Amino acid sequence: MASKKRQYLINVDSDSVSQRFTDCLVIGAGIAGLRAAIEAAKHQKVLLVCKEGLEDSNTWEAQGGIASVLGKADSFESHISDTLKTGNGLCDEKIVELVVRNGPELVRQLLEWGVEFDKEKGRIATTLEGGHSHSRVAHAHGDETGRMIAQGLIRRVKSISNIKIMENFYTVDLLTDADGKCVGLIGKNGNSSQIIWAANTILATGGAGSLYRETTNPAVATADGLAMTWRAGAVLRDLEFMQFHPTTLYIAGASRALVTETLRGEGAILVDGRGYRFMPDYDEAGELAPRDVVSRAILAHMLKTEATHVYLDVRHFDKKHFAERFPLINELCESFDIDISKDLIPVRPSAHYMVGGVKTDELGRTSIPHLYACGEVASTGLHGANRLGSNSLLEGLVFGTIAAQDICERKDAKPRQTSIKYEIPVSDRTRLDTADVYNSLRALMWRNVGITRTERQLSEAQEIIRFWQRYVMDKTFDAPAGWQCQNMLTTSLLMTQTAQKRKESRGVHFRRDFPETDDKNFKKHIEISSSI
Repeated sequence: MASKKRQYLINVDSDSVSQRFTDCLVIGAGIAGLRAAIEAAKHQKVLLVCKEGLEDSNTWEAQGGIASVLGKADSFESHISDTLKTGNGLCDEKIVELVVRNGPELVRQLLEWGVEFDKEKGRIATTLEGGHSHSRVAHAHGDETGRMIAQGLIRRVKSISNIKIMENFYTVDLLTDADGKCVGLIGKNGNSSQIIWAANTILATGGAGSLYRETTNPAVATADGLAMTWRAGAVLRDLEFMQFHPTTLYIAGASRALVTETLRGEGAILVDGRGYRFMPDYDEAGELAPRDVVSRAILAHMLKTEATHVYLDVRHFDKKHFAERFPLINELCESFDIDISKDLIPVRPSAHYMVGGVKTDELGRTSIPHLYACGEVASTGLHGANRLGSNSLLEGLVFGTIAAQDICERKDAKPRQTSIKYEIPVSDRTRLDTADVYNSLRALMWRNVGITRTERQLSEAQEIIRFWQRYVMDKTFDAPAGWQCQNMLTTSLLMTQTAQKRKESRGVHFRRDFPETDDKNFKKHIEISSSI
């Protein structure tokens, strides 16, 4: 694997930098970070930092909903079974059961906290998504579920005096002491560097979708958490498993926008330019097959028909009901003059969710003492090789709570200042334009480490990434654009290496040169760490 070249991205002198202290430090403001802050604040002083605003997260962008057993016809056993089946042999059954059984109470708690879930006959309304055997996906304001949940949690966080918030704070690196324990972070708030010492740190930095040219993720999803934990020596797991969402709006020249899977759950069909419904040719479940199956089918059909995209057909939907049930998508379509009663919606797959991440145990603990991880940055064992739709918000909610509860039980932990001095040698190599590297890297990842992969593509990608690293990773930057580029290069190389190691196809990882699943050699996780 990639060698550990550097522990920190910037020079560190703990004696000369502005400093703060807190019992519990939370990095990230998605569902996992917000829920963790709320829980930890019951017994500790909490400082929550995020690199942009509280609303700049994948949670805020989530449309479809949150999966949980809320109806009498559903069962824990069924939700567990669906999750295990979708995970293709790599789920941790104990973790799956833990998350599924904790879900309903925490979802109903959100309702009590003012999250405006849609209701039917006085109960939280649910719908069906691909891979689910029952209607169990709770939604809010139609397709604004993530936003509604985030707003509810933000309101709660702001009402708790034990929680302090620092927005527009860029976490550059986690700090560790001589024993390898996490003692806090170093970051930048505006023009000034700052160290935050913490007894315990919860990493909830989200995903890595911005590594790809085509993505549903906001621009902030640049894999910062994965890269900083790699530098700190944590164990990372299953980075080859990037999930691609089958349907994002495809308008040439416009940024990609998610078109929720719930549309297919409620009757939308996929057709090609001739109006032919092709999904039954690829899977008997049709449009309700798991996301990896639908994404590959769309890609295959695009190649077969020499098309740049396919279409979602919702012309049979009642136009008024569509506008009420899917207000965001309706507004999006109208902004591009798409009349859903007459026109087809052009779509194609995009990078959506990092299934792998920082390895954690059942309490959210990482391999680094006093460092926890939850949400998309973590690899808890819930998703295996492929995430079941709408299980992501559920996982963040459950593990944000669990990690904070464990921290509250660690009575002996206090923030501890230690002396850290780290100086990076000045590089005399040529400085590349990080904006150019950023754009080129995203195109390379989409082309070579995308929905399907081959040995040649993965080897070529590593060669190119290593070249960029020679001229970027040896530099020190003083602004987020440079650090994000370094983090993206680091994580992209790790993802490409693990994808090359997994010489089989499983879940969201598909090798055209190894199209079969190989349980004999690869029914296992691929773990990496810079400390070994």
